[in-house]
Amino acid sequence: MTDETAQQRRYKSFEDTHQMLIELAVGLIADRGIDALSLSALARAAGVNRTTIYYHFTDRDALVAAVKLWSSQQIVAAFRPELPRQARIDYVTRFVLDNPAIMSLWIEDFIAPGDIRASYPHWDALVSGIGTSLAAAFPDEPIDTEVYCVMLLTSALIGPRVFRHRVAPDLDTEATIARFRQEQQRVLRRDGIADDRQDLQQ
Repeated sequence: MTDETAQQRRYKSFEDTHQMLIELAVGLIADRGIDALSLSALARAAGVNRTTIYYHFTDRDALVAAVKLWSSQQIVAAFRPELPRQARIDYVTRFVLDNPAIMSLWIEDFIAPGDIRASYPHWDALVSGIGTSLAAAFPDEPIDTEVYCVMLLTSALIGPRVFRHRVAPDLDTEATIARFRQEQQRVLRRDGIADDRQDLQQ
């Protein structure tokens, strides 16, 4: 085995362990809330000593930051261009409904001062794409695309939680997803962002 191969294996092992620890932390937050998350609790859940945890996360803040990054990656994954629009809408709505503690943590970061790209890396592409569609649909009407995109993201990432907790708490997840899919597609078609035929095919 070459030195380079051994180094690659060590790196892969580190990355695999790192990812496993983040996912365990996500589970702890889901089960007990963010206040229960600590390096000690993570070490117990992982069955390792605290030294191993410190090797991956210097302190609790670093661990929380890693969980926030993980949640951002899950949300961004829904906006891959190869996914049909219905699949993107369903993925985001389901993630929001299934991960309330993680979403609360992510939203806290999302609305805090700072560059939105830290929480939503595809912001520029979203604004550009939506701007092009809106300009084509409403050529004589000035539209603030950045505000429109903030409204779009907010409704997608916060709306399902409000609906579940305050509007229809007895409705099951699949029915909630279906209702959000239908209304989001209608709004996108209305604004010239979605193609009726494309939505019907999805």
